[in-house]
Amino acid sequence: MAYVLGFDEVDSTQVAVVGGKGANLGELARIGGVEVPGGFCVTTEAFARTVAGVASLEDRLDELSRLEPGDRTAISVLSAQVRRTVEESVVPDDVAAAILAAHARLGVEGAYAVRSSATAEDLPTASFAGQQDTYLNVMGPAAILEHVRRCWGSLFTERAVTYRLRNGFDQKKIQMGVVVQRMVFARAAGILMTADPVTSDRTAVTIDAGYGLGEALVSGLVNADLYQVRDGHITTKTIATKKLAVEPISTGGTQVRDIAVERRNEPVLSDDEVLRLARLGRRIEAHFGAPQDIEWCCDGAEFRIVQSRPITTLFPIPVATDGENHVYVSVGHQQMMTDAMKPLGISVWQLTSNAPMRDAGGRLFVDVTAMLSSPAKGAALAANLGKSDPLMGDALRTVLDRGDFVRRVPDENSGTPAAPSHDAPAPIETDPDIVTELIAESEASLAAMKRDIAAESGPALLDFIRSDIEGELRRVLFAPRGLQVIMAAMDATERLNERLREWLGEKNAADALSQSIPGNVTAEMGLALLDVADVIRPYPDVVAYLEQIGDDDFLTGPPDCPTEVRSAIEDFLAKYGMRCAGEIDITRPRWSESPATLVPTILGNIKNFGPHAGKQRFDEGLRDAEQQKQRILGRLRALPDGDEKVAETERLIERVRTYAGYREYPKYGMVCRYFVYKQALLREAERLVEAGVLREPHDIYYLRFDELHEVVRTQRADQRLIDERKAAFRSYRSLTAPRVLTSDGEALTGVYRRADLPTGALPGLAVSTGTIEGRARVIADIAQATLEADDILVTAYTDPSWTPLFVGIAGLVTEVGGLMTHGAVIAREYGLPAVVGVEHATDLIRDGQRIRVNGTDGYVEIL
Repeated sequence: MAYVLGFDEVDSTQVAVVGGKGANLGELARIGGVEVPGGFCVTTEAFARTVAGVASLEDRLDELSRLEPGDRTAISVLSAQVRRTVEESVVPDDVAAAILAAHARLGVEGAYAVRSSATAEDLPTASFAGQQDTYLNVMGPAAILEHVRRCWGSLFTERAVTYRLRNGFDQKKIQMGVVVQRMVFARAAGILMTADPVTSDRTAVTIDAGYGLGEALVSGLVNADLYQVRDGHITTKTIATKKLAVEPISTGGTQVRDIAVERRNEPVLSDDEVLRLARLGRRIEAHFGAPQDIEWCCDGAEFRIVQSRPITTLFPIPVATDGENHVYVSVGHQQMMTDAMKPLGISVWQLTSNAPMRDAGGRLFVDVTAMLSSPAKGAALAANLGKSDPLMGDALRTVLDRGDFVRRVPDENSGTPAAPSHDAPAPIETDPDIVTELIAESEASLAAMKRDIAAESGPALLDFIRSDIEGELRRVLFAPRGLQVIMAAMDATERLNERLREWLGEKNAADALSQSIPGNVTAEMGLALLDVADVIRPYPDVVAYLEQIGDDDFLTGPPDCPTEVRSAIEDFLAKYGMRCAGEIDITRPRWSESPATLVPTILGNIKNFGPHAGKQRFDEGLRDAEQQKQRILGRLRALPDGDEKVAETERLIERVRTYAGYREYPKYGMVCRYFVYKQALLREAERLVEAGVLREPHDIYYLRFDELHEVVRTQRADQRLIDERKAAFRSYRSLTAPRVLTSDGEALTGVYRRADLPTGALPGLAVSTGTIEGRARVIADIAQATLEADDILVTAYTDPSWTPLFVGIAGLVTEVGGLMTHGAVIAREYGLPAVVGVEHATDLIRDGQRIRVNGTDGYVEIL
């Protein structure tokens, strides 16, 4: 049983033995031309042996594991108790002897850095950087032992415990190694990243450099010189004013010292040193096979490397094998679902879509390189996407303006559009029966599928689902006549806005005319939940029950639950229970599976509205739309050629109100089908669990559709692959999906290029006219949403599952969205001022702040 291992005995496979930092240092020491200061690793066995005798530690770790990441008070108290207990534990004699012998071999007179090395640290999917402690310039055997104990205890700092809770790591399974390494008394030190940490561009090497020990820079104590290198050339050099440095004390420890005034603005590194360091970084990156975050120091002319870890914040790049540059646009930003998706969800969505998609980081992208290669098509793509998402359009124009990233070809030879065009029949007349027929056809198709799938199991079930997706679902979803209806509504809306702006000077006039449009299945859902509240409101015992239940209790109801209450909830779920946040991912829990998600909204409706509020809201919208129509027609009649203008406007209004409601239906039909597929697949998963093929039914979510088919066929599953996918998904959840991504890894977000904003206003896209002031409620999860009347909802994105909240708010602000995306459509339907595409809105606007939303001109002011 080894309590100590030298760097030469360690490599990257031994994370469980020496922790992530120790394993990486051992690997670094094997790279030719890389100087690593000598040292050794205290193994996790030494940690386990020491804490094995600590009374009650197991119980306290169980208690820690049960805490919520947001419960800072409880985490602080309990983690401090555990840390103190570990630090005060007695190191067994044989463990202490092994540590001190290794120390003696290196030299007891020397100074050392003693650094934590947890088994969940510096990993490819979670760096844990800065979560545990490091001690510098430690001298003497007793001090080495003391600081090893402190490193063990730092496994339970408040920040480390919180980080593990947020990232799904078991507190009891994480072990702590410790690195003891010769100190380097550096004249300069810093951080090197083999990618741009801001844009994720893998072609850039970024170097921060400061005087003295690197601790000052890592901890943010001092400003650093910044260098960026591309293709062997320094492209950026920013020399900071460096007032302080951290330096060792001769008796041990460190001190902060003022830098002489004449040196403060001198560059820390020469150009030659910058380029040498960049080449060293690329060598290390090539060895590890991934971009690296490297800590370096220089004690003269030589660079020494004291750590290298993966950069876990970079967004992954879609795989391409042709060696050419590629540009990808985010599907999630157009579908209002930018969260990470599980592999089964990704593959089912790929089967559903007509557009070829690539996946990376748990998100889907369309490769638009072929279109951008054409001057005409590239400009048109940027313009068209820019209409619905100005930031995406601007990001694409940035790529085009560079001129050399995408190889340009004449228009006649350029590639075809990434998304296929649909052959549309001749323009259709305005006829509500067309919508009725489309919905009836979709419902009949769904009913037939439900009947037929019930008899399928095993590989035949997977074959049935694939065939239904690629055949019937696509046929219904992309029906030419249905697309004609949607385009007719969009064209009529755009033309109506253009005409009324030209003739009357009114902005976005179609918004007010689009309230309470008939047949919008998503808007009807929000009003239907108001009706559910009406049924529950007269029963105080049921309301009290809802205020304290959990998921498992929701449908059980209190023992004396009135029949009409149970029926109202069941009827709502029968029609809308297949919906949920992120519903394009088939793996996400549906309302029928997790009905308690709806409880905060139901309780809010009970509190904030009176009886029959659903019908009243719809009727008020109808009246307001009619009043706006008559007002506009009255103004038009007073104009030259007024009768002609009135006739054209009436035709456009009728077309909008006849067809706009249908836009939400195809997705509703798709999600209905998805839920049927999911229920059938979970029944098959239960059989796989019973046969011992899988550990739990939800393991199927981490397999692609074809992989699941093979598991069902062979009755064999690769559990290691499933576990790896689960770990990858946890890491993807913390990443922010870019609107536009290049094959160099550069994430382009775009900017608003506007000069018409009030000072300090946050720009966005105006999607529903009007101006409103109110309290901002920054909400990430509808299950946690408690809203008061006249609150303004601020969130990352909304899909149809958020609609029930819209009936009780005064306005809407989202980070993602477009003119025809869900939030915009429903905001107009309900008459809510709305601005979407407000970058970083959930960070810049604090919950509870008073804000003003200008849905006419497209900006938000923090008051």
